[in-house]
Amino acid sequence: MDTVVAGLPLWAFLLAAAVTLGAGFVKGAIGFAMPLILIAVLPSFMPAPVALAALILPVLATNLHQSLRQGFGAAWQSALRFWRLILATVVGILITAPFVLVLPQQVMFLLLGGAVLIFAGLQASGWAPDIPPRWRAPVEFGTGFIGGLYGGISGVWGPPTIVYLLAAKVEKTEMVRVMSVLFAIGALVLTGAHLRSGVLNAQTIPLSAAMLVPAGIGMWLGYKAHDRMDPVRFRRWTLLLLALSALNLLRKGLFG
Repeated sequence: MDTVVAGLPLWAFLLAAAVTLGAGFVKGAIGFAMPLILIAVLPSFMPAPVALAALILPVLATNLHQSLRQGFGAAWQSALRFWRLILATVVGILITAPFVLVLPQQVMFLLLGGAVLIFAGLQASGWAPDIPPRWRAPVEFGTGFIGGLYGGISGVWGPPTIVYLLAAKVEKTEMVRVMSVLFAIGALVLTGAHLRSGVLNAQTIPLSAAMLVPAGIGMWLGYKAHDRMDPVRFRRWTLLLLALSALNLLRKGLFG
């Protein structure tokens, strides 16, 4: 079968674009979940390292845009307030990124599926621990580092961060901005790390660049839908999609 880019047949490329469009819509509507959706769904029909490469540039571009929606000053203040979280995430990403190409695909599927399923379950349950002020600095470092370790091999470092921000009771608008700043910086580091690791290469960079278009269109539509949708129902369906995708990844990891 003829391939279009990165060894993918036309049907897989078009399906990846459709998934990216949907993930971009979710990103614009609720502020996160784009890499979660992409890394949960794309490996179902392409190799896991190719799926990771495909999401890197769209995640970088959409988070840069979203982090600056209230202006550079607001983004800078959020970065200063949560510098521990950002620094620890970056360190974690740099440590684990080189291992992507040596991990067996089934191990990656199990790691990805497990993390996404746990995150979806925590979000669905509404669980958010209460963190005393004196513990926030070490918890921030620990949360960022754990997320970064996972993000280096999966492209997803959001779940621990989101749980922490919910527990810290960060105001909704700032929470979205902090996540976007963190995701943008993390995606920039991830881009550099995987240019060195070989995940981003002459075959996969064109695929990742092509996904910028559906990601941008999806996020624009998500912005428009944000004020008109029932957020509770939309969040419920998003979590259901993530849970089903995670179960599929676990199936692939266990049974091939």
